[in-house]
Amino acid sequence: MPGRIREEDIAAVREKVRIDEVIGDYVTLRNAGSGSMKGLCPFHDEKSPSFNVNPQRGFFHCFGCQEGGDAVTFLMKIDGLSFTEAIERLADKAGIVLRREDGDDRADRPKGPPRQRLVEVNRAAQEFYAEHLHGPEGVAGRQFLKERGFDQDSAEHFGMGFAPREGEALWKHLRGRGYSQDEAVAAGVVAVGRSAYDRFRGRLLWPIRDPSGSTIGFGARRIFDDDKIEAKYLNTPQTTLYNKSQVLYGIDLARTSIGKTSQAVVVEGYTDVMACHLAGVTTAVASCGTAFGEDHTRVLRRFLDDHDEFRGEVIFTFDGDAAGQKAALKAFEGDQKFVSQTYVAVQPEGLDPCDLRIRDGDAAVRDLVARRVPLYRFVLTNVVDQFDLDRADGRVDAMRAGAKLVSSVRDKSKVDAFARELASMVGVDVDEARNEVRRASGRRSDAPVEPAAARPRSALPDLRDPRFSIERETLKLVLQHPMAIGRTTADIGANDFTHPTYRGVWELVAAAGGTVAGADDPAWVGRLREGATDPAVSSVISALAVEPLMKAPDATYVSRYVFKLLELTAARHIADVKSRLQRTNPVDQAADYNRMFGELAALEQHRRTLRDRISGPP
Repeated sequence: MPGRIREEDIAAVREKVRIDEVIGDYVTLRNAGSGSMKGLCPFHDEKSPSFNVNPQRGFFHCFGCQEGGDAVTFLMKIDGLSFTEAIERLADKAGIVLRREDGDDRADRPKGPPRQRLVEVNRAAQEFYAEHLHGPEGVAGRQFLKERGFDQDSAEHFGMGFAPREGEALWKHLRGRGYSQDEAVAAGVVAVGRSAYDRFRGRLLWPIRDPSGSTIGFGARRIFDDDKIEAKYLNTPQTTLYNKSQVLYGIDLARTSIGKTSQAVVVEGYTDVMACHLAGVTTAVASCGTAFGEDHTRVLRRFLDDHDEFRGEVIFTFDGDAAGQKAALKAFEGDQKFVSQTYVAVQPEGLDPCDLRIRDGDAAVRDLVARRVPLYRFVLTNVVDQFDLDRADGRVDAMRAGAKLVSSVRDKSKVDAFARELASMVGVDVDEARNEVRRASGRRSDAPVEPAAARPRSALPDLRDPRFSIERETLKLVLQHPMAIGRTTADIGANDFTHPTYRGVWELVAAAGGTVAGADDPAWVGRLREGATDPAVSSVISALAVEPLMKAPDATYVSRYVFKLLELTAARHIADVKSRLQRTNPVDQAADYNRMFGELAALEQHRRTLRDRISGPP
């Protein structure tokens, strides 16, 4: 048995490995200022990011669930590794050769084959299968791919392979490479009956990879009619590496695009993922051997950076048949877990992305995604369409079924609008639909529903709400150090402040001539306060003028707050344009759609520029 790892090698691993690169394989991290990064915690569900990573110090901490530690701790927690396994994986990532002492008295040595050995077995199997796909035995597999529009380059890009029909071909290969039967069985590629045999035989294979690109399992498609196993697809069984309820096919290729665009496209099969990526929809993923569920949602949210400040979109593609409608209902149940807006993209003739690409080309796949409709509307339409609306009892039943769906919508501020839509679909009075929605929600059916215009305006949000922290700190700089913040405020406008009171402060500053006017004027804050007609604005000017800054206002600190403020404005504009795009038909309103698409591209570039300025040198 190998001895324990030398302490100096462990120290070298800790020193060389960048924690942000390790955690970045599991979570989309964004710059949070002062050398820190932030994302959604992978250890508990949250709607606002509280998971912080400090690359310089090599530590992470979640202020929500209090998990924290270094890169070793993170891997031990998220993948259930022992200390030794975590060090071994990090050493492999950093290119460090570990040396061991004689003897091994570590209590944490894992039972069964080490995780890294299972990764190596899967990697060796994937290379073996890929070689056979391009050999004489892989003709049937290559033909299958060709008929679906995939050439050799496509197969290599996705790492595809072919399992020989011989029952022990892979096992003999692995044994010759020095892997034991226990390791091959634990990795899921070999099974044992009267003797060891290959789990996958005579099938086309897709390697299933984790976000870092390591092969952890396989999906195997039936090719030959005389295959003794009738199942169309076989997947790797549950192993230390592979848990089908938490695995997304294509996440290794899609994760970067998902993080950049805040969009994910969920399709139903391996070939659909391939078709989407090759068509330019590089955010596509699929579940493996099971329906898209709650655990998949958790995984996807981490890469979407799915929270209120950076709200994205999740687009599901379903077949138009009964099974597709059932899948849409299941997805709608999980919709409550997303902050991002959820949509459905369905081809009118029921073609999936792979078949659509074969028939109509890459542009048709991109257009399918562009024509998405809100998930709630798709599901509501399917529910209502089950009933005969020409009959009075059919309309009653349709309204009851639709009201039950509307009452479950996550964002309660939208319920009244959805009730109106339900009334229009069924052909009933709006108040009748509202009453039915109230009944479905368990509220009194005779409680009046106030029109939106008649409802009292809610009180202004708390000035210290974290949503406005950037606005607050920027105005503290403006009032306390107008010379330091100086010309960096040239691009700031009143619309960059979302809290009305903070907007009022900025309007006074702008009317007084901006920060330049206050640079050499000790009485400037007093005059601003005197010019305020709103008591709330006058009061907050006093508070901001004396409240301590978080740190000394050097150039880096100042520019980060200014550019972050501008970036948040850009994010709001992007959300507005995306909303208008979603409501615009790209065929009937092509000119408007193309104009808005160009506007969106320009805004995204502007936002990236601001992010670079936030994270870059002063």
